[in-house]
Amino acid sequence: MANTHKDPQEPRSARDNSPAAPSRDDLYARLANVRSADERSFRRRLKKARSPHALSAISADIDAAEERVRGIDRLVPEIVYPDSLPVSARKDDIAEAIDNNQVVIIAGETGSGKTTQIPKICLELGRGRRGLIGHTQPRRLAARTVAERIADELGQKIGQTVGYAIRFDDQVSKSTAIKLMTDGILLAEMQRDRFLNAYDTIIIDEAHERSLNIDFLLGYLKRLLPKRPDLKVIITSATIDPERFAQHFASSDGPAPIIEVSGRTYPVEIRYRPLEFEAGGKVVDQDPLDGLIEALNELMAEGDGDILCFFPGERDIRDAMEVIEAKKWKGVEVIPLFGRLSNQEQHRVFSPHSGRRIVLSTNIAETSLTVPGIRYVVDTGTARISRYSTRTKVQRLPIEPISQASANQRSGRCGRVADGIAIRLYSEQDFLSRPEFTDPEILRTNLASVILQMISLRLGDISRFPFVQPPADKAVRDGIALLNELGALGTADKNGLPTLTKTGATLARIPVDPRMARMLVEAHKLGCLHDVIIIVAAMTIQDVRERPLEKQAQADQAHARFKDQTSDFLSQLKLWDYIKDSRNEKSGNAFRKQMKAEYLHYIRIREWFDLVRQLREVAKQLKWTAQESGKRANNAIHQALLSGLLSNVGARDGNSKEFHGARNTRFMVFPGSALAKKPPEFVMAAELVETSRLWARDVAQIDPAWVERLASDLLKHSYSDPVWSTKRATAMVKQKSTLYGVPVVHDRSVPYHRVDQAAARDLFIRHALIGGEWNTHHSFFHDNVAKLDKAAEYEDKARRRGLVADEDALFAFYDERLPANITSGKYFDSWWKKEHRAHPALLDFDPETLVNDDDNRVTEEDFPDTWRAGDAELELSYHFSPGDPMDGVTIQVPVPMLAGLDTTGFDWLVPGLRLELVTELIRSLPKALRRTVVPAPEFAERALDKLVPYAGPITEQLADVLRELGGQGINAVDFRPQSLPDHLCMNYAAIDKRGKVIDSDRDLSALVHRQAGSIRSSVAKAGHTSSSPAVKEWRSDNLGDINDEIRTTVDGHEVTAYPALVATKDGIEVKVHPTKAAADAAMLTTTLTLLMREITVNPRPMVKGLPLQQRVAIDNYPHGGAEGLVSDARVAAIRDLMLEAGGPVRSPEEFDQLRKKVAPAVPGRVRQMVVAIAPGLVEYGRVTDELNKWTGPAIDDIRAQLDFLLPPQAITKNGIEHLRHLPRYLQAVRIRLEEMNLDPDKDADRQAEVEEAKAYLNNRLRSLPAGRSKTKAVREIYWMIEELRVSLFAQRLGTVHAVSLRRIQKAVDKLA
Repeated sequence: MANTHKDPQEPRSARDNSPAAPSRDDLYARLANVRSADERSFRRRLKKARSPHALSAISADIDAAEERVRGIDRLVPEIVYPDSLPVSARKDDIAEAIDNNQVVIIAGETGSGKTTQIPKICLELGRGRRGLIGHTQPRRLAARTVAERIADELGQKIGQTVGYAIRFDDQVSKSTAIKLMTDGILLAEMQRDRFLNAYDTIIIDEAHERSLNIDFLLGYLKRLLPKRPDLKVIITSATIDPERFAQHFASSDGPAPIIEVSGRTYPVEIRYRPLEFEAGGKVVDQDPLDGLIEALNELMAEGDGDILCFFPGERDIRDAMEVIEAKKWKGVEVIPLFGRLSNQEQHRVFSPHSGRRIVLSTNIAETSLTVPGIRYVVDTGTARISRYSTRTKVQRLPIEPISQASANQRSGRCGRVADGIAIRLYSEQDFLSRPEFTDPEILRTNLASVILQMISLRLGDISRFPFVQPPADKAVRDGIALLNELGALGTADKNGLPTLTKTGATLARIPVDPRMARMLVEAHKLGCLHDVIIIVAAMTIQDVRERPLEKQAQADQAHARFKDQTSDFLSQLKLWDYIKDSRNEKSGNAFRKQMKAEYLHYIRIREWFDLVRQLREVAKQLKWTAQESGKRANNAIHQALLSGLLSNVGARDGNSKEFHGARNTRFMVFPGSALAKKPPEFVMAAELVETSRLWARDVAQIDPAWVERLASDLLKHSYSDPVWSTKRATAMVKQKSTLYGVPVVHDRSVPYHRVDQAAARDLFIRHALIGGEWNTHHSFFHDNVAKLDKAAEYEDKARRRGLVADEDALFAFYDERLPANITSGKYFDSWWKKEHRAHPALLDFDPETLVNDDDNRVTEEDFPDTWRAGDAELELSYHFSPGDPMDGVTIQVPVPMLAGLDTTGFDWLVPGLRLELVTELIRSLPKALRRTVVPAPEFAERALDKLVPYAGPITEQLADVLRELGGQGINAVDFRPQSLPDHLCMNYAAIDKRGKVIDSDRDLSALVHRQAGSIRSSVAKAGHTSSSPAVKEWRSDNLGDINDEIRTTVDGHEVTAYPALVATKDGIEVKVHPTKAAADAAMLTTTLTLLMREITVNPRPMVKGLPLQQRVAIDNYPHGGAEGLVSDARVAAIRDLMLEAGGPVRSPEEFDQLRKKVAPAVPGRVRQMVVAIAPGLVEYGRVTDELNKWTGPAIDDIRAQLDFLLPPQAITKNGIEHLRHLPRYLQAVRIRLEEMNLDPDKDADRQAEVEEAKAYLNNRLRSLPAGRSKTKAVREIYWMIEELRVSLFAQRLGTVHAVSLRRIQKAVDKLA
């Protein structure tokens, strides 16, 4: 029923006066007569139409559409099929198959006519009216030439019934029924016509080539056909695996039908000539070129005819040419044939000739073109097959054995004009072991462009797409990875399928490789689109620069002027500028001749210009501007190119010419590049191709910073461990960034918060706010440091950790108050500048919470900060760090006061450590004594109340108290203060005038010894007014009285110095000394020296009257005879008399009185000493004579004993009191000598006891300060050892006092 609904928007008058509108059903019925694309539009309009007026308008439009279809049909001429073509004989079978099936597979050899005749069959069947007959070709040249040939056969021009569309060149009109195009054009049309409504028939020609586009088209059509039942699909192929296509398009009725059309062929004999021969019973490999020459000789012997030889590459062809031409065969022409040759050189194979021609070709002559006149074929069995490496992401061109199908194609080249012979330079077994077919391109190339189109067309999950042979999952992942690299993919949709970014959508609209499309997008962004279009166009076509085989050097010289030493891409721009200028200056013919003379390919130049023009048209469609600028922005140009070549960057490996490329590849710059001789540190390449090795072609020097900007999302960063920077007040790390393994950034210092903000914040709190490792002016921080230092002193005094808030507690304090983004001093300053105005005390520590000590063990009384030493008040410091030299209590003594410091009372330490000190002293007692006062802590606590601090040495008081408490036999000497822990001994620190500790020691005398120079310097400052120049005589008018001490201030400290007389070579002078002891010693020595100058003794009277034996012994005195002995006695006598008279004096008058008192008594005293020592000298002579008869360890011991008893200045050093016993000691030696001969073992035992006593003393001296060995107490112990010798070796002589090894050891223990 007709639709009677009235459109309310239509005026009543129009509805009343309009003619009767056609019915909706009539209009729907008429849609069968319009084009399919128009039909869909009309159906949408009819669905919405409501009024008769609207239906009438639609009817009028349908009339026009029907007329267009009729116009197309009227233009179709009568179709004629050439009888010479095999396909013409099967045209009825083909037509029937097309009419009855949606998909038909037509297989036929090259030359069968299927490419040109099948579109005509479809046209005769009525196809091409309601939709175009789309006829795809794998190459642009083929699309154009096939279109021209079909149009010529129809007697028409291009653009009428037959048209073509290749990239950027559309010759299709409204009357066109057959449209030749590249498969890429059909792919591009899918973007705007997903159902291919513009076509009613699609012919996929040369499907056996299985290019990436063909495989994608076949998959797309497989999915489309159920939705377009009116669409006819015809697959034409060589006789290479047509069954695979039939199975691909199989339906419920079975595989698609296959119609085979045989070509015009003759029988071909296959001969196998493997490259090996027997020699000496062994199989030896033959040189390939020798095998080629033998095969050529064999074929030329068969008769006339051209020979086609297949090789894997250009280099092999050149090597073969040299060998063949060297044979100088008469009437034989050798012609190379490969893709990089100029058109003129390629066309030589089609030119007429006389004689025999040998064509040396790559696999270009296998299927792409037919070389005429070939009678024989030599097949080397290899070819360069383009393969994409999923590991290195590089398009490789390895030489591989060809498949069986390719071998059959090659042998079929010689059966076109007569019976042929094909020689295969490999064995039949090798042939049979090879794969049946060559892998399709989809299995050996990057799938980025296909995936981009599929995502753009929203074709769903890639893994479910009906490819003829599905690619490996890894290949799909690599394609997606490349699109990610180009920034084309966004986040996945709700179904988990990838989506396109704005950049990706733009790439899908640009009909070039996605990499190059990405370059154009970036060039538009950077404002260098004009120049990048030129470069992209040059990268798309074959190089316009020619290098004829026979004129390579001349061509290289002609092209050298265009080279740029930093970039092959800039060389392209230089070349473009030159060609453009030449084209504008010269006429067409002159320009063509000039280009030829300069080895520039004219046809390719035209193609380059056309492509640039067409890319600019695309840019205009995208509303981009591509205007030429005055000066080229080289950096911007290279950054734009780099955006599409991120996988092709490389870093130079040291000083070599090799580069470290992506994914652990290694490549070199192609020798033809201007950068090959002096490669830069970092390059990008237009392509990486693997032949004999991996080469980078068309390269340019780049800045790694460009990579970092363009590939920020692709870089992999690694970081060193964070290091705190006090200067920056933040944690820093060393960053290393790589792009696919290529180092882009080396050891760049970056803030750690860019890597881990939370960890950087933690480090800032710990290092800056807690550790103080920053330079800051904030008052809260310095106040907090002071509070912490004060609290830390508490721990040092209490000698217990955990009392002061630890680092974790302080961290928690700051962590609670600081925002999450505070990771550096800069951020902190910015935040605190605002925050402290609102909360000024936010970051202030509370001193009460810093210390947690409920016992309140530390008080000012127990741990004072100062120590009173005489009139000086010295600072005390506390440090708790066992093992540290400063552990315990340290008294800080200015250097000038160091020597005069009285150590009295320091053994008591401070009250707070006294209980521990007493406890450790008790523990230092010998075990036998310690048993009576255990447990030590309990006795220490009881004893502490009874001790009176500083009233004498602590050991003496403690011994008395312990005896009161029940300790038995405990004396002060039984304690071993030297075994106390370091912190229980006062530590003395020397400080300079700035208060800095320059040295410290627990032994004050050792510290004074080390700082002697500094002490003298300081004391010299104090006593410079008291010092005087040297004088010959001490009088009241020159030196006068010598003060006991002087007081002055040095470096802010009151210093007491002690002047004294000092004898020098120039006389005597006054010098100040740091200690009273040093000054007293100097006065003693100087007074003695002055007295000796004025008191002399005549040696002769001193020995007069002595027995002859004694006089002889004195004359033989080993240290100067009688004069030496008397001189030694004079010194000792003057010293002793001076001391008996009261010692040194400090005024000239007192010295005169001392001299008068001492001088008269000196001769008598000297005579007494000589008389006292004379008997011992007699005995000494006898012992030495006896010793000359003996040798051995015992004799060495006796000689050492004699050196001790009678050294030089023996009377002065040992004193006459000890030397009076010299005869007894020497008599004991003689007795030892007598008994030693009788019982040497007993002597050795006695000597061992003596050695033990000496060793015990030496060990003790090593633990005492230097200089203690010269004290009187030590000298007395040495004499005790001499008495021990008498008791051991000559007990009958008796000793001065009781002596034993144990008594000696006790005396040694008392040394301090």
